[in-house]
Amino acid sequence: NVMPKTLDGQITMEKTPSYFVTNEAPKRIHSMAKDIKLIVVVRNPVTRAISDYTQTLSKKPEIPTFEVLAFKNRTLGLIDASWSAIRIGIYALHLENWLQYFPLSQILFVSGERLIVDPAGEMAKVQDFLGLKRVVSEKHFYFNKTKGFPCLKKPEDSSAPRCLGKSKGRTHPRIDPDVIHRLRKFYKPFNMMFYQMTGQDFQWEQEE
Repeated sequence: NVMPKTLDGQITMEKTPSYFVTNEAPKRIHSMAKDIKLIVVVRNPVTRAISDYTQTLSKKPEIPTFEVLAFKNRTLGLIDASWSAIRIGIYALHLENWLQYFPLSQILFVSGERLIVDPAGEMAKVQDFLGLKRVVSEKHFYFNKTKGFPCLKKPEDSSAPRCLGKSKGRTHPRIDPDVIHRLRKFYKPFNMMFYQMTGQDFQWEQEE
C-alpha cells in the first residue's frame, strides 16, 4: 500500500536490508508483483558479520565481545548460527527460500567487494539487468580514501559529492585470528553451495 503507483516506462525501486533474510518476504512480494526484478548485494559473510557487530557496538557499547557472541562453545569451536550477525551470512539458506517463488533469472547478485573496487562495472550489470541505458559510468565515481569506498559525484551544477553516511566505513574492532579462521571454515560449505546455486564464484575463500 505504500509503494507509489508506477506509470509505463517508469521503474519504482525500493530497498530494505532485511527482505532477503525474512522468511515471509518472498511469498508476499510474489503475490504483489511476480515479475519483479530483485537485486541482492552480498559480501564476504565473515566481513559482513564483523561489520554487523561493529554497527551494533556503536549503538550499544555494553554488548559482549564479538568472540563471545560468535561461539556457542569457544573450547569446542562451535559457532552460534542463531546469532543474527552470523545467520544473515548463510546466503544459500536464504536464497533457497526465494527460489521457491522466483526464477534465478529475476535475481541479480551484486558483489559488495567489486562494488568498492569497480563501482561502474557493477552498476553496468545493474543497468543491463533493469533494461536501462548505461547512464551511470566511471565518471560518476571517485574513491574516498578516508572512508575506503567510492562516493558518487554530483552533476556539475549541484552541491557536494554524495557519500554514504557516518555509520558506513567504520573501523572494525580487532578480532582474534583464530575466530576468523573458524568462521571461514564454518561459512565455506555454505559459500560453495551459494556459488553453485547462483552460478557465480564470489571468490571469498581467496581473500584469506
